[in-house]
Amino acid sequence: MTLSWFSIIRLGLVQMCLGAIVVLTTSTLNRLMVVELALPAVLPGLLVALHYGIQITRPQWGYHSDTGGRRTAWIIGGMVALALGGFGAALGVVLFASSYVAGLALSVISYALIGLGVGASGTSLLALLATATKPERRAAAATITWLMMIAGIAVTAGTVGAFLHPYSTGLLLRIVAIVTLGAVALTTVAVWRVEHDLIRQPQPEPVPFLIALREIWAEPEARHFTIFVFLSMVAYFMQELILEPYAGLVFAYTPGQSTQLSGAQNGGVFLGMLTVGIAVTGLRIGTLRGWVVAGCIGSAASLVAITLLGQVGQGAPLMPAVVTLGFFNGMFAVAAIGAMMALAGRGRETREGTRMGLWGGAQAIAAGFGGLAGAAAVDILRHTTLGDAESFGLVFVGEALLFTAAALLAAQIMKPHPGAAGLIPGE
Repeated sequence: MTLSWFSIIRLGLVQMCLGAIVVLTTSTLNRLMVVELALPAVLPGLLVALHYGIQITRPQWGYHSDTGGRRTAWIIGGMVALALGGFGAALGVVLFASSYVAGLALSVISYALIGLGVGASGTSLLALLATATKPERRAAAATITWLMMIAGIAVTAGTVGAFLHPYSTGLLLRIVAIVTLGAVALTTVAVWRVEHDLIRQPQPEPVPFLIALREIWAEPEARHFTIFVFLSMVAYFMQELILEPYAGLVFAYTPGQSTQLSGAQNGGVFLGMLTVGIAVTGLRIGTLRGWVVAGCIGSAASLVAITLLGQVGQGAPLMPAVVTLGFFNGMFAVAAIGAMMALAGRGRETREGTRMGLWGGAQAIAAGFGGLAGAAAVDILRHTTLGDAESFGLVFVGEALLFTAAALLAAQIMKPHPGAAGLIPGE
């Protein structure tokens, strides 16, 4: 038996919980460290890079869930680790005020737990979806679960921002405890007995990773698409750790307001993804390549607009510009995911998973590097004679240039395969 639509939606709730906890570290806790505690922006950048770096263990978690026969325990266990890491990260922020060493030590441990939790739970979840979903439903299942994750991010950021006012450390810990405990409870209910009626067959051990990687890297299309993924994802994540501090330092947003800003941005991402999904799959409007290019160019233009608004300062319409950025980010991201699925079947046979793994690895490395690079660049520029608006603005402009380069690269490589018309929907 395979997963029903209802079971797919239930598993999407797990993705929603993953996003709900992770967004706390990249929005609320990041802003508190940089603005309220006046810590260098590179510190949360390094911590977030740590949790991305630890996700290199994803293949090992997938292998364990394959050979173990049941993935439910790995999904729930990973969520517990993620919840402990999320609450520990919040407690670390509180400790920074009294002891830098204690706060840093707890934060390192907590962000490591976050990386392990996301790797164990997220990888096992995707493996369950991949092996137990009908082939014709896999693309739709991936879209549903991705949108549910974005919804979890947007709802959590907006809700936490609304309740975190006026700010206090006690209120912060109570809110984070509710989010993390709720995520564990909802995950347990969501996956309970989903595997009960499924036929489970342990997967054979794959070929050695380095051999598979060399074979895929020898394919020009796969290699070029890897470069595109890295460039676009560096641009996508460069603003992740600096947008809320930018809102606080340049536009005088409160912690609650800046968290709501992050929620609004992710709401824009959700709308962008939904727009492309309906246009390409339902209405057959445009091509995935066209939507990727349009999303990258639109993201670049939005970043330039956000930079110019910094010259105005308080009272400028930052919120609409950030929502627009989120919309184009979502448009580019979901179209790129669709293209990735289409391109995975090209080249050497039986290597679809290896290609997806290569591109997923490029995304993870780019996410960690992009967030860290953006935060470090802001720190360096703020120690020059430039003001806050100019320092952040230069980083946003650099991000816009990367999006433009990614758009040019996508226009060259994401073309219909000879003799395989329609491989990419809409073409």
